[in-house]
Amino acid sequence: MTLSGFFRRRGGSAAADAAIVDNPLAGDSYFTRTKTLLNDISGEARDGEILAVLGASGSGKSTLIDALANRIAKGSLKGNITLNGEALESRMLKVISAYVMQDDLLFPMLTVEETLMFAAEFRLPRTLSKSKKKMRVQALIDQLGLRNAAKTVIGDEGHRGVSGGERRRVSIGIDIIHDPIILFLDEPTSGLDSTSAFMVVKVLQRIAQSGSIVVMSVHQPSYRILGLLDRLIFLSRGQTVYSGSPKTLPLYFSEFGYPIPENENKTEFALDLIRELEGSPGGTKSLVEFNKSWQSMKHTRDSEPDRVGLSLKEAISASISRGKLVPGATNDVNSTSMVPTFANPFWKEMVVLSNRSILNLRRMPELFGIRLAAVLVTGFILATVFWQLDNSPKGVQERLGFFAFAMSTTYYTCADALPVFLQERYIFMRETAYNAYRRLSYVISNALVTLPGLILLSFAFSMTTFWAVGLDGGLSGFLFYFLIMFASFWSGSSFVTFLSGVVPHVMLGYTIVVAVLAYFLLFSGFFINRDRIPGYWIWFHYLSLVKYPYEAVLQNEFENPAKCFVRGIQIFDNSPLGAVPPAMKVRLLQSLSNTLGMRITSST
Repeated sequence: MTLSGFFRRRGGSAAADAAIVDNPLAGDSYFTRTKTLLNDISGEARDGEILAVLGASGSGKSTLIDALANRIAKGSLKGNITLNGEALESRMLKVISAYVMQDDLLFPMLTVEETLMFAAEFRLPRTLSKSKKKMRVQALIDQLGLRNAAKTVIGDEGHRGVSGGERRRVSIGIDIIHDPIILFLDEPTSGLDSTSAFMVVKVLQRIAQSGSIVVMSVHQPSYRILGLLDRLIFLSRGQTVYSGSPKTLPLYFSEFGYPIPENENKTEFALDLIRELEGSPGGTKSLVEFNKSWQSMKHTRDSEPDRVGLSLKEAISASISRGKLVPGATNDVNSTSMVPTFANPFWKEMVVLSNRSILNLRRMPELFGIRLAAVLVTGFILATVFWQLDNSPKGVQERLGFFAFAMSTTYYTCADALPVFLQERYIFMRETAYNAYRRLSYVISNALVTLPGLILLSFAFSMTTFWAVGLDGGLSGFLFYFLIMFASFWSGSSFVTFLSGVVPHVMLGYTIVVAVLAYFLLFSGFFINRDRIPGYWIWFHYLSLVKYPYEAVLQNEFENPAKCFVRGIQIFDNSPLGAVPPAMKVRLLQSLSNTLGMRITSST
């Protein structure tokens, strides 16, 4: 498909026009690898107007919006999109446009005002002062009609928050905080009642009238919403069946031979007719052909000279000077992109991201509370089971068991970090798609925010177990033990976060985490000594995250050369002679002394 579009100042336009890709047989054979989703679509959108794409489910509305917003892989899209007659490069489009998804991806525990303020911090340039950003947010809250809900949290299934219509307007607000020149929306009214839907479209009309191009897909507009739309494109199975103003719909369908009854909703009638035609043998082919002839007739009828508008750079500069595109920190028309790629420097992004994460964590203390409780309960159970271990061969075995279990537990309690990023994943993808911040600053700030919590967890676990089990090393030994615990929690948390980035599903993620941690424990050196692991598995021993802290705490415990764990008759404990009566063991020791010619007593 080819799309070409241009937006011109004053009677400017964004036009899109398309050529058929390959002509597949009707209904696309089941055996073809590809399917034509959009075929020969053309149209134009102008600033100050709303272009609405209509059609039944599966007609290609969202695909067309994605295509215009440059969200489809280059290889599968043919055609061109132009702006003021000039081809649009993706970097430029990213900067001057915004795309509002169908789903509201918002942090549930932030208020409406905070959500928009964070968006302002990310999207508005560093040259703007904090007070200017606040003014922009307040103006936007009024523009969106959210003044009464400004201090309310967004909310989710477990927490009451704003209504569905308000949530949708917040989603739109996040993407228009920098006042884009082009705004794409994927079904902004779906799932809303008629009043909320009307409010949302009214907001969009205000945005369009401020000098933006608004392109959106609508499922089924009400009569009132239809009055706000300036241009319509009806799609059926990826082909245009009508393109033009809502006012000419009755004339179009009466000329086609299906006049719209007096009191009928025009769009509902059109959509029902299209659905009926889709079910008929010839499909909508007749309507598609009629639309083509109608368009050519219309062009000859309204053949007004095409006003040549400004060039793209001049048009964007004019927009910026009228106050569009708040990040217009520069008016240098010669630069390839008139706006910086990222609004803020690296450190500023980290500060803002850290603030947002801390705010989210503070509003949901139960998450950390449950984790701390789990660590304390585990520590308490271990402390009471391995209470004050003695210095005997059995004590040595028990110490090894305690360390192996303690180390693996720290890793298993980190598994709850898995759903945390999975919830944020789509918000992260949406924000980075439009250069809100660098991916690296997100990763680093995320790691730094989790550190204080991990320090607290390690300290709680170390305090409950170190002295209760009777481990060696005094205060310095405790500090080393605490640091090793902290390193375990940190590496476990990082490992689980890494997996949550690779595996996008919670259940799949848990399965992989549990399995991999089990392998780590198996090869840590507790179940089978390093020199007994087969050569073809030894690499996994060095990959095992549990190996290193386990080795460290063992060194901490057993490095004191003056400490003795086998005294006198205990030498027989782990041998078949362990079952012999103690008096007999003493006599055996004497025989050993005589044979070796050295004195061994029951306290040696």
